[in-house]
Amino acid sequence: MIVDLPDSTISRVQKSLVSIREEGGVVALGRVLTLIISTSLGEEEEAIEAANDASREHPMRVIVISTARETSAAADARLDAQIRVGGDAGASEVIVLRAYGDTASDEEGLVTGLLLPDAPVVVWWPGRAPAIVSESPLGRIAQRRITDAASQENPRQTIVDLAETYAPGDTDFAWTRLTLWRTQLAAVLDQPPYEPVTAVDVSGAPDSPSTLLLAAWLRLQLQVTVENELTTRATGSSGIQGVRLLRASGAIELEREQENIATLRQPGQPTHDLSLPRRSLRDCLAEELRRLDPDDLFGDVVRNGVRQLSEPVQDN
Repeated sequence: MIVDLPDSTISRVQKSLVSIREEGGVVALGRVLTLIISTSLGEEEEAIEAANDASREHPMRVIVISTARETSAAADARLDAQIRVGGDAGASEVIVLRAYGDTASDEEGLVTGLLLPDAPVVVWWPGRAPAIVSESPLGRIAQRRITDAASQENPRQTIVDLAETYAPGDTDFAWTRLTLWRTQLAAVLDQPPYEPVTAVDVSGAPDSPSTLLLAAWLRLQLQVTVENELTTRATGSSGIQGVRLLRASGAIELEREQENIATLRQPGQPTHDLSLPRRSLRDCLAEELRRLDPDDLFGDVVRNGVRQLSEPVQDN
């Protein structure tokens, strides 16, 4: 069910929510968190779809704030609201707030009266994000703050900048997309022969922030030189393309030469093809919502691993 509330107020939205619950039996009981999505006008639906899918694992209230990229002082102040419940909202209830003019300048004020009581707050910026998300109006009220460096004008520089602006609770989908890569590499190194890795090469597309984070994670964990090669291939993935780990017995190579499939080569073992797809928005969002405490490893990689990539390895 979708209820449109054009030229509305937050008070009217609250009353409509109460009315919908009383008349249709839709309740907020069982909602485990409030997810706020901050996006641009006309770019809401993909994020809402991902949130609806993720809500089947994490029942929640979703508040979407859509504003114009460039706010005109002459624009009339107006709030067009929409409430989605039932089959149009997955296992959540979705409140869409399209704000114009001066109304868009107070994001925190728009959401305060709609937050679930005593429930954690997570904010997600699917597109352009504030320079310092933890100090933004929405970031200040959230336990977790999710950005996506791949959506920024300079994805790799965005990761570098995070080293200066990171606060506990920040995370980025560029890191979430690494989960399958990190799991596979850890599994390979957990098998004999247990030889130390002496050098690493990570290759990926020039605009891939995940490639930079993977290189930083390996540098931090293995304390060896990591080469971060940027390549452009005619086929295959536009993100991470391969990792090469050098050990005394030979090189371990995990390369994604075609979409969604990676090839694992190890000395003395058969070559294996592994499923290694680019993760969807739904998968990334669902994973980040599984934890509401700070991701300390991500913080360490951003603040220290990225910096160490440009520093020589210290001899033990």
